[in-house]
Amino acid sequence: MLSPPILIIGAGSWGTALAFHLANNGEPVRLWGHSSSHLHDMHNTRRNTLYFPDTILPPAIEICLDLQSALHTTSDIFLAVPSHAFRETLQKIAPLLHQDVRLAWGTKGLDPHSGKCLDSVASDVLGAAIPLAVLSGPTFAREVLAGQPTAVTIASRNRAFFEDLRKRFQSLSFRVYPSTDLIGVQLAGTIKNILAIAAGVSDGLGYGANTRAALITRGLAEMTRLGLLLGAEKETFMGLAGIGDLILTATDNQSRNRRFGLFIGQGKSADSAAKEVGQVIEGILNSQQVYRLATQHQASMPITTEIYHILYHHRAPHEAVRALLEREPTSE
Repeated sequence: MLSPPILIIGAGSWGTALAFHLANNGEPVRLWGHSSSHLHDMHNTRRNTLYFPDTILPPAIEICLDLQSALHTTSDIFLAVPSHAFRETLQKIAPLLHQDVRLAWGTKGLDPHSGKCLDSVASDVLGAAIPLAVLSGPTFAREVLAGQPTAVTIASRNRAFFEDLRKRFQSLSFRVYPSTDLIGVQLAGTIKNILAIAAGVSDGLGYGANTRAALITRGLAEMTRLGLLLGAEKETFMGLAGIGDLILTATDNQSRNRRFGLFIGQGKSADSAAKEVGQVIEGILNSQQVYRLATQHQASMPITTEIYHILYHHRAPHEAVRALLEREPTSE
């Protein structure tokens, strides 16, 4: 007997890749996005022509043109939307939900209005009783779509929900590891975006592997520092959601945050760099959010601070590097 369909909200590259993976895993999937023209095109062509034009979507993916119909008889909802649209999306679906709904997401970022982690936003909008889960880790959408070996973390404090999600997602090529550390997994997924920009800036300036490795390592230290102050578990930052995702996004040009940083390092303005990338760059807003959190909690985050000043106060990248180099070294 088939499980009830899981609804993925967000028909971009990530939402489509996860829908494709679930369908190939034998799971019924519904896919809905905010652009009606994009949905109609996907419905008619059975392709996501914006991101994967050469890939035909499996029959198990139902492209839903109407949100209310998409939510009908669906208990599990997965959000694959940018962090700035997370609260708005929940507010849109809240009046349409029935009892016993469960919410998961693959969004990496914080709430732009409050600076809160997204689990707090979900509880604010949908109530504290709703089971929640977040999927994170080193994942590029194109490689998931291609069925390349991938490992992720799913964090949830609801064991039954985690087990159901693991059954849906787990396959020979898609490994799922459990966590209960919602705070740590979400912070790691946010801060790695900023550090990926930093690595891109460094490479764009012409620095080499030594510099990149130092940025990744010291970036992990400041990520962990803030996480511990906010109640996260240290082990989270040593795992897939932490160092795993950081290595991925800081070293590979599939990362839009890294590519954005490369353009900044090569002398482009933030606006022109963002246009060059052509997709949402979560790290831009994340740098402001995390800088504020670090200031509020008196956490030393020098790399994040310099990226914030580059993006919001027009500090020249070479000046940011100099400021980092002039800092007094501390013990590891």
